[in-house]
Amino acid sequence: MQNEDRSTATIRVVIADDHAVVRDGTRHILEHEPDIEVVGEASNGVEAVALVELLLPNVAIVDISMPLMDGLDATKRIKASCPGTIVLVLTAFDDDPFVFALLAAGAAGYLLKDIPSSDLVQAVRRVFAGEPVLHPTIARKVIAKVATDEAGAPAARPARHVTDLTERESGVLRLAACGMSNVQIAATLHLSPRTIQAYLAQIFAKLSVASRTEAVITGLRMGILNIADLDER
Repeated sequence: MQNEDRSTATIRVVIADDHAVVRDGTRHILEHEPDIEVVGEASNGVEAVALVELLLPNVAIVDISMPLMDGLDATKRIKASCPGTIVLVLTAFDDDPFVFALLAAGAAGYLLKDIPSSDLVQAVRRVFAGEPVLHPTIARKVIAKVATDEAGAPAARPARHVTDLTERESGVLRLAACGMSNVQIAATLHLSPRTIQAYLAQIFAKLSVASRTEAVITGLRMGILNIADLDER
């Protein structure tokens, strides 16, 4: 699914939350959007993983506190078995350890349940397009901490075969790392937003990730990026 045209595709979503009222409310918000389809609901983490593996949705909206398997473990399982599915956390918990752990596990975004419904809709669209859903300043701090705490020394980084990024792809990733939107990157490089979206798709494929946040964290861990690339521009 990572190679599909994301500018015209319907976004297929699975919702995982142990509260039926929250699931119903989230479905109600999303199902009225012509470009979003809710294809399944799960009431616990085990069901969430099974549904994602069965349905292969574009986006899985996952709560942290769920029975049988919590959102963190569910996210790890989803990203391990279905790396093309983007995990968007929707929770009541804003503690730093939860944020850092979920992003380190591969979640592409982190939202609190008190957000306006319009923000949730836009967040689904943004993560599907490879855009971050955190404020850029917060995203840089979170990504930097995750990279520092989890990556370890260069010798300890997990070995993995990755096709080298081209110079242009590396440049796009550096601009994405500092929080620029696709439109801002396009303006900076004098390219079209659609071209930037294509470059990001190529980057995601080469790094075996599904979102910009994952790409930046992977880039930091592998030495493609450094912490200075997260500075304001």
